[in-house]
Amino acid sequence: MGPDPLRLRPDQAADLPEHSLLAIEAFRTTLALAARLRAAMDKRLRDDGLTTQQAALITVVEAAGSPSLSDAATALSCSRQNLKQIASALQRKGLVELRADPDDARTTRIVTTRKSRAYWASRDTSDVDAVAGWFRALDAPALRTLVTTLNLVIAQVDPRSDRPA
Repeated sequence: MGPDPLRLRPDQAADLPEHSLLAIEAFRTTLALAARLRAAMDKRLRDDGLTTQQAALITVVEAAGSPSLSDAATALSCSRQNLKQIASALQRKGLVELRADPDDARTTRIVTTRKSRAYWASRDTSDVDAVAGWFRALDAPALRTLVTTLNLVIAQVDPRSDRPA
């Protein structure tokens, strides 16, 4: 196997301090992990015609009640336009509704439907088991440390996030 694609080549790394080298490796590793986790969850949802992004939006809507398109886009770190496409696909599937805000007709709110709630209730615990399995190499203290560390990075990348710094 060739050089590790997550690390800089020696000629790129020669003059960088250790912290910078480790930060770059952490960044690349996080991107690789995010891509693999998303692909693995997409595979789990594929038979039902859903994507990880669509499931994430439903999770945000369930947690927030009936967020605006803009608030949901912020929660998912995507553009409002991209969020609207995801929400429209879910609306065509009957899993969410897009409604005008009764107090501000310029604002569109997303709400989940009975069909969505029934769908998620009907799924067994295999999704939870799968996610837990992906992290089985880490015990509870290591997972707590991972979550704390990732939240610190999120707070640095997005100071407006509600993650503890």
